[in-house]
Amino acid sequence: MSSPERTDETPSAIPYQALEPAQQQQRLKELAMLFLKLGAIAFGGPAAHIAMMNEEVVRRRQWMSSEKLLDLLGITNLIPGPNSTELAIHIGYERAGWRGLLIAGFCFILPAMLLVWALAAVYVRYQSVPQAAWLLYGVKPVIIAIVLQALWKLGKKAIKDLPTAIAGAAVIGWFFLGGNEILLLLLAGIGVMVVKAGQRKGNLTSGWLVPVGLMPAGLAQVPQAAAVPAVTISGLNVFLFFLKVGAVLYGSGYVLLAFLQRDLVERSQWLTSQQLLDAVAIGQITPGPVFTTATFVGYLLAGNVGAIAGTIGIFLPSFVLVLLVNPWATKLRQSVWASGFLDGVNAASLGLMAVVTWQLGTAALVDGITLLLAILSAIAVFRFKINSAWLVLAGALVGFTVQAALR
Repeated sequence: MSSPERTDETPSAIPYQALEPAQQQQRLKELAMLFLKLGAIAFGGPAAHIAMMNEEVVRRRQWMSSEKLLDLLGITNLIPGPNSTELAIHIGYERAGWRGLLIAGFCFILPAMLLVWALAAVYVRYQSVPQAAWLLYGVKPVIIAIVLQALWKLGKKAIKDLPTAIAGAAVIGWFFLGGNEILLLLLAGIGVMVVKAGQRKGNLTSGWLVPVGLMPAGLAQVPQAAAVPAVTISGLNVFLFFLKVGAVLYGSGYVLLAFLQRDLVERSQWLTSQQLLDAVAIGQITPGPVFTTATFVGYLLAGNVGAIAGTIGIFLPSFVLVLLVNPWATKLRQSVWASGFLDGVNAASLGLMAVVTWQLGTAALVDGITLLLAILSAIAVFRFKINSAWLVLAGALVGFTVQAALR
């Protein structure tokens, strides 16, 4: 073991179970304070969150080596859910077992949840006020540029070879034809996994048939006619919907938009496209996980109970999955089959992101001003790497300025 990793001889790396009760409480308190702070200041998306965790956990506190942190980050890509939140949960589990898992995850989510919850209440009360409408008018085009940047960055990692490129393109086509997004993710993962296994064995012919062969119209299509029963939206409805999403959603938080657009806007018609875009915009001006969009949507659907139900539903699978897979992290990360499945799922997630970016763009780019704002925002994020939080604030200012000029 190299010298930088010899943190096992320092008090901060003593196993949690070997500590005295007072020391255990102190460690839990340290976890809570750190992740409350990160949850309150972590603007900029998952990459920024992970960089902050590396700075605090590896460099400043030396709770673990950078190699260990990378191992934990790698395993988050093999399970559904938000990567940066799951990394926080992993760190908590490593530091203090199941108690640390709960505290680190809860404290990282809590600041964003409370802020989004408050903004949702304000939105419901004042969304018809012209000032609020014009602020969002300026923010929405910026969101398109931010999503495009995420799409580009993920695309460079997700499209690794011809099988993943075919899987991504196939998912885009089948989604437009009415394919169920959960089924598409699973089929793409299985398809690329089998293709790569066939390539390794020299059986290329059988492998190439899988991405298309696994998506017949009868499987990929879902009946659209029986999609919209007239029901009262309860907290349980909200919880079950987001529990389903949290249990199957791979990729970044932006892939969440595809699920919300298809299920809540097109199928059930519980939300409008404008409300969905507003939810994303408000999620962008807050720190912490993008998945707290579920808090906002839950409030729109079922009030305070819905905000709590949506948040618990979408994050609960992450806590359970981290608890289950953490002891097996190294073996799963080295698995050839798991790696192939992940490649396919990532390519499918990229395809879903491309579709939803197009859909949201048609709703946000409504005139010359919004088109120009989207172009300038794209230049800012791609060329100058401007933090997305500043861009969102700038978009809000543009919207307010345009509103004042037309007054």
